Amino acid sequence: MQDIFSIFQYSFFTNALIAGLLTSILAGIAGTYIVSRKIVFISGGITHASFGGIGLAYFLGLNPFLGAAVFAILSAVGIEWTTNKANIREDSAIAILWSLGMAIGIIFVFLTPGYAPNLMSFLFGNILTVSTTDILYMLVLCIIVCICIVVFYRPILYTAFDAEYAKTTHLNTTLIKYITAIFVALTIVFSIRIAGIILVLSLFTIPQATASIFTHDFKKMIFLSIGIGFIGISTGLIGSYYFNLPSGAIIIFTLILIWALIKAGEKIRNLINADNP
Repeated sequence: MQDIFSIFQYSFFTNALIAGLLTSILAGIAGTYIVSRKIVFISGGITHASFGGIGLAYFLGLNPFLGAAVFAILSAVGIEWTTNKANIREDSAIAILWSLGMAIGIIFVFLTPGYAPNLMSFLFGNILTVSTTDILYMLVLCIIVCICIVVFYRPILYTAFDAEYAKTTHLNTTLIKYITAIFVALTIVFSIRIAGIILVLSLFTIPQATASIFTHDFKKMIFLSIGIGFIGISTGLIGSYYFNLPSGAIIIFTLILIWALIKAGEKIRNLINADNP
């Protein structure tokens, strides 16, 4: 127990833990929204499309996360636009932008002069490299997202569950979708630090899948997802530190383990209740 508390003396670990909490809040809100809208794979599409920005930023000598943020926002808005205006199915739009972003990223990484950049932290995540500046940016985004979800809770709720009904109440559902898509894109970019491009989709789906075992209420689902996400991230972070394993992979494995245990508990409870009517 003393060894566990001793790791909190390291600034990189406390930074990682704070980043984990902020990511849990952001992913809990954004993930619940995309799960409710049944557009889970939009986060995968945005994530992989952002790789194009990472490759371009490396080629131009800029901050890779700045490039990722620009491409993520463009892809999120592009998915909404092509779905609404270009008469293209949402899954097709996601696949097109997903592939385009990855192709652009690979091309510019290949064209970057000198040694090829190490992309492991972008592909698989490394929460232990989070800086104080990263945390400040995440905190600002977290505050903005929390304020928006509180102030515009009902419009977002109506748009997520039944956009057609929301239109009958004179809500500008198109504008709401564009704004929420931008926030989801930014949340995904910051979450790449935690789980990487390959695994980040899990942060937006596994806590929500676990929360849905207990409730389908939108608000309760957000809070449960945040709690489950932080438990998974903090436990996985400690495990990755002690076993010297990749933090992103261990965090996702921990979240899946939590889901599996709770799901198994639900099955056992249902069997017991069935035997004792």
